[in-house]
Amino acid sequence: MSLSQTLFTPSFISSISNELRIPHPRPVLSYPRTQTNRILCAAKRTGKRRYPSERKKLRTEQKEAAAKVKNKLEGVWRLSKLGVPVGDDPGKDSLGISEGLLQAIAKVIEFPILKEAKFVYTVDLDVKTLLELEPRAHDFIFRLEPKLGLVEHISPEKTVSGDLISVVNECRRVNSDAAAGEHEPVVINGNGGGGRSKPRVAVVGGGPSGLFAALVLAEFGADVTLIERGQAVEERGRDIGALVVRKILDMESNFCFGEGGAGTWSDGKLVTRIGKNSATVLAVLKTLVRFGAPDNILVNGKPHLGTDKLIPLLRNFRHYLQSAGVNIKFGTRVDDLLVEDSRVVGVRVSDSADKLQSSSQDLKFDAVVLAVGHSARDTYEMLLSRNVELTPKDFAVGLRVEHPQELINSIQYSDLASEVRKGRGKVPVADYKVVQYVNDKDEDVSQSSSKRSCYSFCMCPGGQVVLTSTNPNELCINGMSFSRRSSKWANAALVVTVSAKDFDLLNLTGPLAGIEFQREFERRAAIMGGGDFTVPVQRVTDFLQSKLSETPLPSSSYRLGVKSANLHELFPAHITDSLRQSLSMFEKELPGFISEEALLHGVETRTSSPVRIPRSNETYESTSLKGLYPVGEGAGYAGGIVSAAVDGMFSGFAVAKHFNLFDGAIESIIGKAQGAGLVKY
Repeated sequence: MSLSQTLFTPSFISSISNELRIPHPRPVLSYPRTQTNRILCAAKRTGKRRYPSERKKLRTEQKEAAAKVKNKLEGVWRLSKLGVPVGDDPGKDSLGISEGLLQAIAKVIEFPILKEAKFVYTVDLDVKTLLELEPRAHDFIFRLEPKLGLVEHISPEKTVSGDLISVVNECRRVNSDAAAGEHEPVVINGNGGGGRSKPRVAVVGGGPSGLFAALVLAEFGADVTLIERGQAVEERGRDIGALVVRKILDMESNFCFGEGGAGTWSDGKLVTRIGKNSATVLAVLKTLVRFGAPDNILVNGKPHLGTDKLIPLLRNFRHYLQSAGVNIKFGTRVDDLLVEDSRVVGVRVSDSADKLQSSSQDLKFDAVVLAVGHSARDTYEMLLSRNVELTPKDFAVGLRVEHPQELINSIQYSDLASEVRKGRGKVPVADYKVVQYVNDKDEDVSQSSSKRSCYSFCMCPGGQVVLTSTNPNELCINGMSFSRRSSKWANAALVVTVSAKDFDLLNLTGPLAGIEFQREFERRAAIMGGGDFTVPVQRVTDFLQSKLSETPLPSSSYRLGVKSANLHELFPAHITDSLRQSLSMFEKELPGFISEEALLHGVETRTSSPVRIPRSNETYESTSLKGLYPVGEGAGYAGGIVSAAVDGMFSGFAVAKHFNLFDGAIESIIGKAQGAGLVKY
């Protein structure tokens, strides 16, 4: 029996009365009637149609009624005028609580557990197409008015009709028609001899931001070289297989480094907070569809690909870039920037397998787009040595919690949980997203009580916990899943925000303090696990009670081995207390979340970049080094596949505009970019 049935059984109801109301015309009398002058009373005015004096009187009566209630937990609450459609009611002879009546009760008292599960749609009504199909709809369209949160009008200039390639080609056509050769591409350094007009641009990093920056620049006609320290997805898959099966870590080709970036062997989420129906996001999603993503990502409320769909997509993306003239260098690490007169003129690269950099060579470029991702710690150190301005950035750390997926399905869907069927049923595999704020009362952390954000991150329904270390002496983890999300586990990071005041407690200062903070706890986790990539784990219930979990432990999806450990001793006390408080709060949101079957894994530190590289909001160029364009998650301006791709796309337009390959305002084509430092993940 569901909770809704338990709460509203007949034994809890002292009396029920029902009435069938059927709208029908007033009967016509057959005998003659005397004609008299009558004043007909208007129907009772309700809702917004009430006169102001009536609304004021009603509010007064409601306040008086509320004041008369002495104890809400005693007596009877009478619910009147509960209308139930005939088709949803068992009829006049029934005194039971039907499903239709339950829904009417839920609607009146706004009781969330009784609300019916619904699929919610957003529909774009194309006026031109509608009028072509039905010209008589003109008056209907003319009468439409915006309704806040329900009906919105989007002007034609804010709609995107095609993918990014089509958008760029349209820009080039417009430029060609308008300028007719007025602007010639410019070259700053003049490298490569006389007569060359194409600007040479290096894009460092093959994640979403790097790929989309390279795509835009190549389409505008720049000479693009894409440099990626990791391997192409085919070789990268073999390297990850060696790690998972034989515990062999390739420090340059792994879950973090390689074609597609860290998101390739993750959950492949395309959810973003920068506007899932915005023109910029739609341009990215339509481009992914062009390269092999399923069409449903254009309409799903929570679009998701999964690693199995990302691999062929990235292969198609690569082949297109190569056909457009992009030179792709895999297994190539950027060791240094070449700088002359405070301007980047190229990069120094070496074979990423060459630890001594004996194979290094200098490559000259007119601009460098830096899209290295959040784990390129050696790159941050190199930039600091070049006096490139870096600033520490808040991020989040914590543990990854794993439950049986059936438990999460049951918590979220109740009776509908049986419809999930490992991703093949009518209802999607259940996920969750919870955010809480807890009071930070530790006087060593803050002079006054403050709020610390605690939230679930990168929730992977039907997924598994994976290793994301890039150094064998450090241990950090993440979650991933395939497109079907059919595994028996659900995992998510349970994290709290950390900032400079947390770094100070460990005597960590400077622009790279956040990186050292990450390293400290990744090393602690490695020691707790006992080495060899074994992950320290603890039951949620034991974490709350500060005791070591006894074996046997709940099953874990992590394939390299787990070990019972005192994870409550991993972080400083104020972080551990915040995690405990948030767990208790999550239990209120998701009853059953705190369970003997729930297992915490340590440690999750790479939720986002701990560093930001300041840049111009308009040109995307570094504020401290000309010719350098820091973009994406590694530069501190994105978080996730879609926002990183959008940032790379805008940076590509900005660089193209700098070299006069593009003359116009991108905002007029696909909307406005997020401002620096204001990007929503």
